[in-house]
Amino acid sequence: MEFSEILDQLEKRHGKPRYAGPTGAYEMLLHRNCGYPQSDERCDNGFRALKEHIGLKPEEILAASDRRLAKVLRESKSGMVPEKRAQRLKEIAARVQTKFGGKLEQALREPLKEARKVLKQFPTLGDSGADRILLFAGIASVAAIPATAVRVPLRIAFGGEKKNYAASYRAAQEYVAGEIPEEFAARKRAYLLLKRHGQEICREKPACEDCAIAEACAYFQRGR
Repeated sequence: MEFSEILDQLEKRHGKPRYAGPTGAYEMLLHRNCGYPQSDERCDNGFRALKEHIGLKPEEILAASDRRLAKVLRESKSGMVPEKRAQRLKEIAARVQTKFGGKLEQALREPLKEARKVLKQFPTLGDSGADRILLFAGIASVAAIPATAVRVPLRIAFGGEKKNYAASYRAAQEYVAGEIPEEFAARKRAYLLLKRHGQEICREKPACEDCAIAEACAYFQRGR
């Protein structure tokens, strides 16, 4: 079965994917650092509170005291270590304001390798997070892979992961990039479906008996 057909089966199983987060690169950086441990719900809660009580502009975040910023995050049901998250938000705001003149996305209109380097200067951001921002902010139609679901395309195509995360991410990205057209809509869809499948079915200990694509999965076939 072609990977595009596998994605079609995943969409039938999980429903049409929908992205509901922010779509600006700067706002996406804030969003991912508003919750800890990171989850859509915790990051959404923290980001919503930040927007309502502090504001999202770099100057608004920098004008808030550390204590107030941490209090807003603490009361937003966004997770642990609010003081640390407050520091990260200020670090993001300060870097965007001083180094990029408040125009982060302009600095990302560079070759892909350079754009990734720019993003990875920010807290908690690795290859997966950087690629996700480039894709969903509409900057580069890169084949981003969810950090928590790198195993999914590797299990489907090869039966398992590589020896370390970095190697696994590269292999998963190369595979998806070769199977999905270099178009924003197609690669966003793939990202969201892989993420959902990794959360619900293809977890660390997978629920293969409830998987819609088990018969096309090398991992499942290897274990039969």
